[in-house]
Amino acid sequence: MLSSLYIQNYALIEKLEINFDRGFSVITGETGAGKSIILGAIGLLLGQRADVKSIRKGANKCIIEARFQIGSYEMHDFFEDNQLEFEEECILRREIYASGKSRAFINDTPASLAQMKELGEQLVDVHSQHQNLLLNTEGFQLNVLDILAHNDELLTQYHSIFKDWKKISANLAELIAEAEKSKADEDYIRFQLEQLNDANLSEDEQEALEQESETLNHAEEIKAVLFRIEQLFMADDNGLLAALKEGTQMLSNLKRVYQSADELNERMYSAYIELKDIVDEIGLKGESVEFNPIRMEEVNERLNLIYSLQQKHRVQTIVELITLEQEYSERLNSITSYDERISALTQKKEEQLLLVKSQAQLLTEKRTAIAKKVEAEMAKRLIALGIPNVRFQVEIGLRKELGLQGEDTVSFLFSANKNGALQNISSVASGGEIARVMLSIKAMIAGAVKLPTIVFDEIDTGVSGEIADRMADIMQEMGNQERQVISITHLPQIASRGRAHYKVYKQDNETETISHIRCLTIEERIEEVAHMLSGAILTDAALENAKTLLGLARN
Repeated sequence: MLSSLYIQNYALIEKLEINFDRGFSVITGETGAGKSIILGAIGLLLGQRADVKSIRKGANKCIIEARFQIGSYEMHDFFEDNQLEFEEECILRREIYASGKSRAFINDTPASLAQMKELGEQLVDVHSQHQNLLLNTEGFQLNVLDILAHNDELLTQYHSIFKDWKKISANLAELIAEAEKSKADEDYIRFQLEQLNDANLSEDEQEALEQESETLNHAEEIKAVLFRIEQLFMADDNGLLAALKEGTQMLSNLKRVYQSADELNERMYSAYIELKDIVDEIGLKGESVEFNPIRMEEVNERLNLIYSLQQKHRVQTIVELITLEQEYSERLNSITSYDERISALTQKKEEQLLLVKSQAQLLTEKRTAIAKKVEAEMAKRLIALGIPNVRFQVEIGLRKELGLQGEDTVSFLFSANKNGALQNISSVASGGEIARVMLSIKAMIAGAVKLPTIVFDEIDTGVSGEIADRMADIMQEMGNQERQVISITHLPQIASRGRAHYKVYKQDNETETISHIRCLTIEERIEEVAHMLSGAILTDAALENAKTLLGLARN
């Protein structure tokens, strides 16, 4: 429960600190006194976005801090999941700076707004007047049924299965689109692949062909040079081989008289053998070299094919062409396998859809079951709140397609008159009737959810007299069920029923107007309730009536 609230430099509040008690409390005050400011400050602690305009004029920052007693509520999981220290007194704090910077803290540890919002939703439910508009929304009505049916775990399981189905569906749609695009390219890819396959390329082919082309283009020149070299070495009279051979013979004759001649002879003879082998090879190569126009045409055609493929595919080497050929082959294989992959994923999607529908059916069954109880409970509560001929019906329909909350549509139908046609509640209920409907719904939800604090902001709008007294009974009853209920009200019947009564008021000084709040004494409560009964001028009758109302509250 909310045990204390501290506000500094927020709107019209310079500094405010107030302690709250358990059970049912009320807050009253003139219109514009600052009740909405206090609610706005609480909203910041619940993760709402901050506006620097809310900082009190002249201040550099504002601070809002609340302390909650949470020892008896099961909130350990939140703190463990968010790596925060759990303490029985939980402190939420927001600091908003004039520069636009904002900081949030949970138990003095920096926290994100998302964390603060998640925790705040477990600590406080603030029902403001605009929430009555939620009766128009299917999501709110569906959520009411799920809360009362305790569908948390079932919804968590459904969300997981549903998200998996949506993911599979998205993957399938992506695969189908990819297949359609790829199949549109299939003829092109197949043509390119066939052209590369027909070329039958090999990695070292281009270099060998280019070398052969050079040889064929210069065949006569090569042949003439090789023949001339052969002649230089092989001439009978002055050829180099003849000279070497003669030299070896001369050195051989000197061996008897010149010791070094033997070594020189061996070296020269080796040179002779090597050169003779080279000359023989030159002769053979010279004979093999000849201009072959047929081969020349074959080589050029092959090279032209390679060059055209390289230019077409914007690559420089045969290796790149071979790599491209492999890629085309893989893409073609992928295209031909699309049908098989799409079929497998389609089957998986259908199987997942069966799981989704099965889980959705479980939700429908629980919602249908609780709907009957809601109808009976709401009729009972609304009759007690002065709508004797009320009919309240929960209509559950089927969505056109599955959604994140299942396949159900929910509408709250309402009629306050005998034989009146049941219509959507937002279309036929008056402001006072909607207030009573919302209070009844909140009371039912409070019985199903262990929420520490509920704040009602003028939920009694449009009602008075005996009905206001009955609404006070409900809020008082909710406050007696181990929870804290705070009601901001303009009605004396409700104001007199709180265990504690807080008054919001404004005071002017020389430079500004400042809002304050304080807990009233019994004497002050009598005067405040009397003013609510009679207006600005206190009458003895109003004072006596106030005492009577407060006496009922103390019984």
